[in-house]
Amino acid sequence: MPADVVETLRWGHSGLAVTLEIHPDRPVTLRELSPGGAVAPMRTSQPVVEVLVPGEGRARASQRLSETAVGLRLRYAGADRSAKDGRHELRVRLRDETSGLGAELLLESYEGVPAVRSSVRVTNLGTEPVLLLAVTSFAAGFHGLEAAELDVLYADSAWLGESRWTRRPLADHLADLGLEGHGHGRGAYALTSSGTWSSGRYVPMGGLAERGSGRTWLWQIEHNGPWRWEAGDRLDGVYVALSGPTDLDHQWSQPLAPGESFTTVPVSVAVTGDGLEDAAAALTAHRRASLRPHPDRGRLPVVFNDYMNTLMGDPTTEKLLPLIDAAAEAGAEVFCVDAGWYDDGGDWWDSVGEWRPSSTRFPGGIEEVLARIAGRGMTPGLWLEPEVIGVRSPMAGKLPDEAFLQRGGVRVAEHGRYHLDLRHPAAVAHVDQVIDRLVTELGVGYFKLDYNINPGAGTDVDAPSAGAGLLGHNRAHLAWLESVLDRHPHLVLENCGSGAMRMDYAMLSRLQLQSTSDQQDFLRYPPIAAAAPLSLLPEQAANWAYPQPEMTEEEVAFTMCTGILGRLYLSGNLHRMDAPRLALVREGVAVHRRLRPVLPRTTACWPLGLPGWDDPWLAFALRDDSGPREHPGASGETYVTVWRRPGAPDRTVLSLPHLRGRDLEAAVAYPERAGGWRLGWDAKAAELTVTADVPPPTARILHLRPR
Repeated sequence: MPADVVETLRWGHSGLAVTLEIHPDRPVTLRELSPGGAVAPMRTSQPVVEVLVPGEGRARASQRLSETAVGLRLRYAGADRSAKDGRHELRVRLRDETSGLGAELLLESYEGVPAVRSSVRVTNLGTEPVLLLAVTSFAAGFHGLEAAELDVLYADSAWLGESRWTRRPLADHLADLGLEGHGHGRGAYALTSSGTWSSGRYVPMGGLAERGSGRTWLWQIEHNGPWRWEAGDRLDGVYVALSGPTDLDHQWSQPLAPGESFTTVPVSVAVTGDGLEDAAAALTAHRRASLRPHPDRGRLPVVFNDYMNTLMGDPTTEKLLPLIDAAAEAGAEVFCVDAGWYDDGGDWWDSVGEWRPSSTRFPGGIEEVLARIAGRGMTPGLWLEPEVIGVRSPMAGKLPDEAFLQRGGVRVAEHGRYHLDLRHPAAVAHVDQVIDRLVTELGVGYFKLDYNINPGAGTDVDAPSAGAGLLGHNRAHLAWLESVLDRHPHLVLENCGSGAMRMDYAMLSRLQLQSTSDQQDFLRYPPIAAAAPLSLLPEQAANWAYPQPEMTEEEVAFTMCTGILGRLYLSGNLHRMDAPRLALVREGVAVHRRLRPVLPRTTACWPLGLPGWDDPWLAFALRDDSGPREHPGASGETYVTVWRRPGAPDRTVLSLPHLRGRDLEAAVAYPERAGGWRLGWDAKAAELTVTADVPPPTARILHLRPR
């Protein structure tokens, strides 16, 4: 190819357009990533793959994943395309003659969905070993735009305060430094997560949106361990780089002998020209297409769990039997006995690991409790934390040291627990026999898989670095989950990690639902529930509803509303409720069960904007997008949860632009006969005025339907 000739490689389908720019003297760059149609070319010089090695590092002094020496030398070496069953693949081969490294960029996308999954495989094609310190899963310049023209999206996360989304100007993090004459910048706005709580500090997602035009990228890092994403400035525009673990952030490095390869964790990027909500809809469609098939996806049964504000880890036969009966009468279809079922002594935290039912809690055996659950037409479930062994557990001495994460020859211990290393066959054999025994001997059909410690950087056993050992364990953990579902295809697995500290689509593409929080204050839960559909699928978002006998009827309705437009996750002392409150619970369950066939085809929108933690009014909506893409929401059905918290004025205005110009019937779907709320629809402005004449806290589920 002559030095002055630029070629383009175009790939995509009806919902996605990708154009790569190829030049003989420069790295391959991403020129276009769009939902199709005419778009402004990106024309940035950010290489599509960055590889950091210690012998050369970066071409410019910085600590960011842009302009690595190897990345700048990678040249196009060919490409392959394939398509099967609606799934399209593009493999782009790159080669650096100096280091002897080859890289293959894999792009995957589903027909009609404006999103792409990206990963990179690096192979040592040379004759000398090479040490990798970082490899990007996706890197690209963003529309040739400066930071001042873009907003950045990210979500803080913490125990009891998950999915706290923020949208703010990227320029707040990247000041205008006057780069002309100085070259590309050296700084970046970067978010990272360490250890195994992939969402312990931030949700493993992010986004950039062009202010004014609506052009938006929204991404997720699909890894159950450490990750990094960054946005920085270059002379020709802002770039983004997404990756799994790195040496700088996570003590990860990986040597490659000649002929050896390393593959990055996958990331997915949704693209749109129509703003955040359309990008969220694209990512929702991508997530649904990526899910492992499972019977639960068609049933979405209502789960009752005895923990939250109810038994709180202290189950006994005497306490459970009336609760089981009440849950069944309320309409639950799964009953999960939460923590404590294995405990004889009352101090079980650091003694777990054998997972044998307690004889003192269940004098007639736990079989009596599970038989009662099944006899009331519900699936029996148990809480389980399979990846840990308490330091006082008999299993701690039965398993070899090599079956645990270690540092410097010492087992890693956190909060009285050792952490299994699922790369080791003894660790896998232990967790396999636990699952198989509980399923085959006790008839368990549902596990709440909890995860309450974070072991840190990883393990140096049979690994070149602690981070590499952890990555091996992370991948072995996913393989183990796959094997469990292969053996027990109807078993339902809930993803829980101290609430939602491991909420990522490495896990959620395999597991069926996600507990969205451990938040016990029903007044603080709404912003978590309202934001959840941006972080995960609505039908996977298990938002707790925990009505109590001492609550007012409005408070019962308030907490039920938190769970109804999602995967209803019920708790509470239902067996002690009076008739009016219990009727509200039953009505809420019935409304949810009527709506759940719609959930897997809905997408979310936020009529009051992204929820703020202290917002007095909160709302999110699910719109039925079962019509053709050119007319989204053609069925016209929209469901809205609206919460009014203490201190809120009596009125708010919801913006619903997807319903502009339509004559609507707006009604309260739950609680249907409670009264006290008035609705007024302005079709021209696409605004719904909501007035609550009852004092807060109060909440409603609204149903908006074309006449």
